[in-house]
Amino acid sequence: MSIATLSETPQPPSSKTPRRTGRLFALTGAVVGVIYGYDTGSISGALVFLSRDFHLTEAEKGLVNSVLVFGSILGALIGGKLADLLGRKAAMLIVAGSYAVFVALSAAAPSVIVLDVVRFLLGVAIGISIVAAPLYIAESTPARIRGASVAMYQVATVAGIVVTYFVNWGLSGGGHWRWMLGLSAIPAALVMIPLLRLPDTPRWYVLKGHTERAVEVMAMTDPDVDARAEVAAVSAALAEENGGSARSLLRKPYARAALFVVGLGFFCQITGINAVTYYSPQIFEEMGFTGSGQNFLLPSFVQLASLAATVLAILIIDRLGRRVVLLSGIGTMVAMLAVLTVVFAMGDLHGATTWVGFGAILLFTAAFNFGFGSLIWVYASEAFPAQLRSTGASVMLTADLVANLLIAQFFPSLMAWAGAARTFAGLGVLALCALVFASFTAPETKGRQLEEIQGYWRNGGRWPTPAPTGNPAPAPEAAL
Repeated sequence: MSIATLSETPQPPSSKTPRRTGRLFALTGAVVGVIYGYDTGSISGALVFLSRDFHLTEAEKGLVNSVLVFGSILGALIGGKLADLLGRKAAMLIVAGSYAVFVALSAAAPSVIVLDVVRFLLGVAIGISIVAAPLYIAESTPARIRGASVAMYQVATVAGIVVTYFVNWGLSGGGHWRWMLGLSAIPAALVMIPLLRLPDTPRWYVLKGHTERAVEVMAMTDPDVDARAEVAAVSAALAEENGGSARSLLRKPYARAALFVVGLGFFCQITGINAVTYYSPQIFEEMGFTGSGQNFLLPSFVQLASLAATVLAILIIDRLGRRVVLLSGIGTMVAMLAVLTVVFAMGDLHGATTWVGFGAILLFTAAFNFGFGSLIWVYASEAFPAQLRSTGASVMLTADLVANLLIAQFFPSLMAWAGAARTFAGLGVLALCALVFASFTAPETKGRQLEEIQGYWRNGGRWPTPAPTGNPAPAPEAAL
């Protein structure tokens, strides 16, 4: 039986536990998020040891990372079409199966050429998952937990990176880079079991004309709503989405929104967050820390702080507002990059200076996850009307991955050529540019309806003035 067939004829979960089904969708998606985070970060530790085994140059080290991003760009470009054609569930099965196969093959790679080829294919799977997993969660969980469920996917991704660093630390004593890369094959294979048992999403069934099946699954995942009314609403939304194209983003009134979203996506990565994710052991070694224990354990604490910052942002984003969270996060990144520039400029690092550098790395990474990491998808989903929303998110993701590619490929060579101080100074300048860009372009959308936000972009980046009602304001005594 093919994956596509499985997606069309799923085995429904037990009717005795309908409320659990929506949570099972979210939990399954979150597990995929953990695996994605692990696979993204696992190379940071493995690279130290495989570089010695394969005698890699700085450029070859960069290629081991950047080839994954090349694959991610391709996967992201085809992920939406694949999820529409075969189904959200089928796309998730492809992702989980590909994760299991390709991480196992990367662990067994006999040469760097084979490793690069396998990591490219793994990157394709990662790119598909970036599109398919949040889509799968958002379309299949009840409305009352949808926001938290999608946000938890982001938390799960950071949690996967945290797990990576602790695993790398545990295996660093023996230099077991193959185990570092290959361990995630086990959960990737296991997550296919619940995926095979779950149905596809109601939205996909409507997309394919299976309305009755959509009603059935909607009732299964959220028994508190009128399933037929909800499916009718999905059908209306799908009808509204027809016709969105990338060319539409270049025309008024949404060209300004497109510039904002693409710029935010590019600055999100070009400011260097994945330099820390991919190369943190080398950065800590440059900073003056010695021994695999410190250089592998310290990044674990950095990622724990990032996890806490992500959770904090989720808790306060609807209270303090988008701009406060975004600008304070980027501003802290600028300050910490300035500190790192001074630390590395001091030359021979030892004692308290090394710990100042560690603190700056920790706060830089936490600030990214607090600001950029938590808000990038919020703004992407709010900036456009329904018919342009997926197109806008895809364009933003492409800009994000292109910047990621530049960091992955050139950061180690830049460190070797220009030195750590100049490299981090350059990142600081880029972060300052990001702060200025966000200050002038990011709207405060807290508490605004989507229609109001679209009105902001139609009005040239200004909130429309409410039309007068024609009724005079009541006199003070009347109000009393």
